[in-house]
Amino acid sequence: MQKSVLAVFAALALASVPAAAADLTSYTTPMRASFWQGPYVGANLGYQWGSVSSAPQDPSGIAGGLQAGYNWQNGQFVFGGETDLQISDADDRFAGWQFSNPWFGTLRARAGIAMNNVLFYGTVGLAYGTLKLEDTLTGASESATKLGWAGGVGLEVGLAPNWSARAEYLYVDLGDHSFGLIGSRHGMESGTLRFGVNYRF
Repeated sequence: MQKSVLAVFAALALASVPAAAADLTSYTTPMRASFWQGPYVGANLGYQWGSVSSAPQDPSGIAGGLQAGYNWQNGQFVFGGETDLQISDADDRFAGWQFSNPWFGTLRARAGIAMNNVLFYGTVGLAYGTLKLEDTLTGASESATKLGWAGGVGLEVGLAPNWSARAEYLYVDLGDHSFGLIGSRHGMESGTLRFGVNYRF
């Protein structure tokens, strides 16, 4: 199920590229001074790799999702907020036990410096998500949804009047939880490198 949803997200991201390219052919004037100002929505796709505390598992896999946010721009300075929701295929198995991170989301502040159509930014804020433990022999499982924090850096490029593309690295740290199945506490830290497109209103 997760793989099929990830395929949908990938299709969304890829389908947006031709539209952006079509706009780009007629967009030859410099970016307007307030290009980054206002609301936006978009899609992303990337790869997540992580580690489980107090356990040998290192879950990794494809991750993709949707994001939305709002920017304010004052000259070269851009600041705002963004939220995103990701579905992840990251998992790892050891000695009959599998840890996975089926989904996670963030609510973050963003701040950066714009150089015409290029925006360099940093981001930090709240993270939340599920860490799942499964006994691969019996099928028994236990899940915990935890709060944590996220931070990262990114580069976004304006392609056309309403379109931009970006590359971003995001670190997510989810808090520990005591799992009754194995009687010990575990949490997850992960990094995600993702690429996406945004449409600005």
